[in-house]
Amino acid sequence: MSRSSVRALRRACLALLIVALPLHSQARDERHLDLDRIFASREFSAEAPPQTAWLRDGTSYTMLEPNAANGAGKDIVRHDARTGAHAVLVPASALVPAGAREPLDIEDYSWSTDERRLLIFTNSARVWRDNTRGDYWVFDRATTTLRKLGGDAPPSTLMFAKFSPDGERVAYVRQNDLYVERVANHVAGQVAEQVTEQVTDGRITRLTSDGSRTIINGTTDWVYEEELALRDAFRWSPDGTRIAYWQLDASGVRDFLMINNTDSLYSFTIPIQYPKAGTTNSAVRVGVVAADGGVTRWFNVDGDPRSIYLARMEWAANSDEVVIQRLNRLQNTLDLLLGDARTGSVKTLLTDRDSAWVDVVDDMRWFDRGTRFTWVSERDGWRHLFVVSRNGGTQQLVTPGTYDVISVARIDTVGRAIYFTASPENRGQRYLYRVGIDGKTPAQRLTPLSATGWHSYDVSPSGRFAIHAVSTFGDPPVTDLVSLPSHKRQRTFAANDTLRSRLAVLSKGTTEFFRIETADGVELDGYLMKPADFDPQKKYPVLFTVYGEPAGQTVTDRFGGRGYLWHLMLTQHGYIVASLDNRGTPAPRGRAWRKSVYRQIGRLTSSDQAAGVTALLATRPYLDASRVGVWGWSGGGSSTLNLMFRYPDLYRVGLAVAPVPDMRNYDTIYQERYMGLPQDNAEDYRLGSPITFASQLKGKLLLVHGSGDDNVHYQGSEQLVNALVAARRPFSLMVYPNRSHGIFEGAGTTTHLYDLLTRYLMENLPAGPRRSP
Repeated sequence: MSRSSVRALRRACLALLIVALPLHSQARDERHLDLDRIFASREFSAEAPPQTAWLRDGTSYTMLEPNAANGAGKDIVRHDARTGAHAVLVPASALVPAGAREPLDIEDYSWSTDERRLLIFTNSARVWRDNTRGDYWVFDRATTTLRKLGGDAPPSTLMFAKFSPDGERVAYVRQNDLYVERVANHVAGQVAEQVTEQVTDGRITRLTSDGSRTIINGTTDWVYEEELALRDAFRWSPDGTRIAYWQLDASGVRDFLMINNTDSLYSFTIPIQYPKAGTTNSAVRVGVVAADGGVTRWFNVDGDPRSIYLARMEWAANSDEVVIQRLNRLQNTLDLLLGDARTGSVKTLLTDRDSAWVDVVDDMRWFDRGTRFTWVSERDGWRHLFVVSRNGGTQQLVTPGTYDVISVARIDTVGRAIYFTASPENRGQRYLYRVGIDGKTPAQRLTPLSATGWHSYDVSPSGRFAIHAVSTFGDPPVTDLVSLPSHKRQRTFAANDTLRSRLAVLSKGTTEFFRIETADGVELDGYLMKPADFDPQKKYPVLFTVYGEPAGQTVTDRFGGRGYLWHLMLTQHGYIVASLDNRGTPAPRGRAWRKSVYRQIGRLTSSDQAAGVTALLATRPYLDASRVGVWGWSGGGSSTLNLMFRYPDLYRVGLAVAPVPDMRNYDTIYQERYMGLPQDNAEDYRLGSPITFASQLKGKLLLVHGSGDDNVHYQGSEQLVNALVAARRPFSLMVYPNRSHGIFEGAGTTTHLYDLLTRYLMENLPAGPRRSP
């Protein structure tokens, strides 16, 4: 048979397959998925758990619930965790602004310490990744009054509003300046309307006045938000007399210009202050200002303010001192500094160093009246929890053993216990543990031993209860309330029974979690999703979904939402879908596993992936070595390019979405953390970047990018296009105008994207089993 005849036959078979299992909805077929069911409908939407907030007593919580009277808006209801008794604290009818017909749409809320006042966030607007600008309203339960904060501020311009400790003021950021607004409606015990003009009710005090596009007070720039997860950048002192805050000076950061070609007759540019690897960062400092206004006292932190990161800052369990986490530019030294708010002087309490990088500590908690705090370090090769004395002199390990502490859920100072998540045996799962603060007894697992999957916990302040969510790979989450330490279920908030019943009907095969050893002796975690009619005597095409970077783990036993459903749809068309976690992924496998990729991203990561695929092909004869594909997004898009270019005889088809073809294009904090400075090791950057090996492409490559991507710039894909053109390598390109890194903006975008990915895969990596020769 001629090659043309073979190709024609394959096309015919593919057409029949697509007719049998349409990509888009035609006749209703409950057992088989299509793109419309997954991406253009809410058929498989998960039931959202209610918004809850623990109250100070640690045994009760508030919850947003549909208004019982007429269904308009939401009531805020208090629940007793033990008995289930409940009562409406704030009815939706009380949250109707003057002149409005409907109650406020509550996007988030918080209580004052005495629970007399409620702070409501609504009408939000997006800032980079998250909706962090919006309107804030204060509801006073005693007077049943509702008031919008910000005076004459334009809509959706306030950020990170929070009560003072006494609940009488609220601080917030507006256009890069800090403000404090008094919300108390009484003076000296009198109602405000009954006193003279000296009443300060409603007074707004501006604490900073130099805020601008480049001087940023109380919030952060693009790179601090993206890579240090630092957005809310000010803190009330415990006594409410001071506010400590970050200030960034971005005047030295160059603008990256994105171009918008579609929203007006003439194109225009959108400038983004974006420090690329090796370039100038914002200058950073932390200071303290009186809550009623005055001069800021800046802390005397050593180091060039453009070559350090002040990654975390909190008050040090009193109102005169703060603790600051300072990273050097290479991020291999983390100093915990104690700063005096009265003088600005600082001293070092402890230092963690690593030959690769050191992670910022998000699990520092003060207890015993500020005489001790928790700290997390990998100094013994595992991520462990330490209890440290206030001066840093005594550092006690409380979680010894060959396992990682993943996060601290709660410190119960009354019960003298620390609750944390870990998973010593199964790297793709998460469980809750408890250990005594003194570290004298072994950690105890509280998640039942019979339970599997991915468990997360919001532990109450008393440590007696937790809001618990659990899901497994193909099973949606259940959110419930449990008592601790028994883990007895008290009540269920979201069971997702409807979604579970719809998933149960779907045609699906088994999912196999496994560990496989490569020829180099490296053990990798992985999974395989098989078709429902899987026949081990036949050969199947396999699509690997990959991330591969130190920021994410793919082999996890939890529900994957629409991504899982898309992969399941592909198995219904006759593909096996698989994933592997290479060295460097943030699995709880110890420091050596995670840090082994330092200055080797792109090289070691892709060699592990290729070695894992090779080992799978050798041990699972039902995987068709002639039909191996790979796809990924962001870092996974970069990994896809590296695999297609470096191992062109192994991978036949690649779908790379929003990749970083050249590491020099990405930002300082992320790229330098894992690769060092490009000025110091340009060769590592060159050898780790996919674009260096673009000329080796043999297979079919689809490159997808949003031209409005402020995170991973479309610039990199255009540079890759030039490299592929110069090498005369055929490829396919899809650009989504003005879409960001998530490529979701605009009607029909998500469905169009997955339609594109699916059709490209099917046309170039034929679906369905073949008989083994």
